[in-house]
Amino acid sequence: MTVALGIGILVTGGVYLLLQRGLVRVIFGFVLLGHAANLLLLSSGGTWLREAAIVGTADPERMADPLPQAFVLTAIVITFGVTVYLLALAGSEHGSDDDTERSR
Repeated sequence: MTVALGIGILVTGGVYLLLQRGLVRVIFGFVLLGHAANLLLLSSGGTWLREAAIVGTADPERMADPLPQAFVLTAIVITFGVTVYLLALAGSEHGSDDDTERSR
């Protein structure tokens, strides 16, 4: 229940920020949606399974599924790469955070 509530809050904040006008706000919204997706993937592996997924160290029935964790690691890398790219756009001349139109 707590994980679902956290995912809902992150998605709500992320969508709100994505709909804003400035590029930095869009980046923050993208980051929040990335974290929500990571929590969703982790919860698909079962949050009640807490043992490390290392064979021989714990009961196999209590081990966490390593596949969602691998998906989350991949998603973290992709989110980080896209965030860095968006921040580079925001820092450049053309993608600066603009709430107002540039007067020419």
